[in-house]
Amino acid sequence: MKTLKAGLASALLVAGLGLAPAAPAAAAPYCGITWGSLADSSSATSTARVTNARAGQHTCYDRLVIDLRGKVRGYDVRYVSAVYTEGQGKRVPLDGAADLRIIVRTGNSPYNPASDTRAVNVSGFRTFEQVAYLGSFEGQTSFGLGVRARLPFRTFILDGPGTGSRLVIDVAHRW
Repeated sequence: MKTLKAGLASALLVAGLGLAPAAPAAAAPYCGITWGSLADSSSATSTARVTNARAGQHTCYDRLVIDLRGKVRGYDVRYVSAVYTEGQGKRVPLDGAADLRIIVRTGNSPYNPASDTRAVNVSGFRTFEQVAYLGSFEGQTSFGLGVRARLPFRTFILDGPGTGSRLVIDVAHRW
């Protein structure tokens, strides 16, 4: 009798589990990313100088870091229809389906990458297609970032190392 009751209880439990509706899943943002694709800027200026630009890949986004000697305070990062060199105004075609223009408000920073049109090697990146140095003129230094699509991004400043600072631009792999 005990075996029959245990079997009946097990059958009812299994049947009951099969009939229970699944709890709705909460729609969590991709990797916790809640950024958007609208312009991000700070109008402050400084005399910091660009010393390097580099990129890295992360699980949910690609990252561009612009190193500066001194404290960067001002920047303007936005999607644009095209990017142009500083001073001359020559159009610079970028690989990818969307162009991010990055302006760092600094003293004139004659940064000299090995190649202006390929200022940072981003081959094999998931989102970044090309990084171009657009020049420095009248207190701003500019870069063009070609990305595979208009995707969410964020911009922020990190202090250090030492008396330097870094402007960081992260672009998500997807919405």
